[in-house]
Amino acid sequence: MTAADAPKILILATEDCAYPGANSVGQAHLTYPENTFLLRVREPAMFPEKFYLDCFDKGIAGIIVMSCGVECPYEGAYNALAARINRVYQTMKARGLDIRRLRLTAICTVCNRAFLKEVQQMVDLMNELGAPGSEVKATSPAA
Repeated sequence: MTAADAPKILILATEDCAYPGANSVGQAHLTYPENTFLLRVREPAMFPEKFYLDCFDKGIAGIIVMSCGVECPYEGAYNALAARINRVYQTMKARGLDIRRLRLTAICTVCNRAFLKEVQQMVDLMNELGAPGSEVKATSPAA
């Protein structure tokens, strides 16, 4: 599979924590797959639920939301983000999208190994799942 054919993965990295962690990957002369697209954001809690769903509709196979976690400098933002992601999961289930396509994780400013691990896990999963919408809806067993 060429890089052009590989499933696209969007990474939303908070500028206070996860983005410096991603930057430390480069400073350590490490690399991650080129089918990942890193977007530096102030706070992912600002993104509406529709944003994530639109990404899947437009061909993004997986999204990793890398935040500061409970150490977020914006009071209440992490809890709001976690609640928003949970609501997106419900919509994803209703649409037949595997909720593993969207992952919320905390990455610190120097966590380059954790950053790489998260990215590689998502790449492996997206290679397994294929394009969004290709999931087979699970049917309940006959009673």
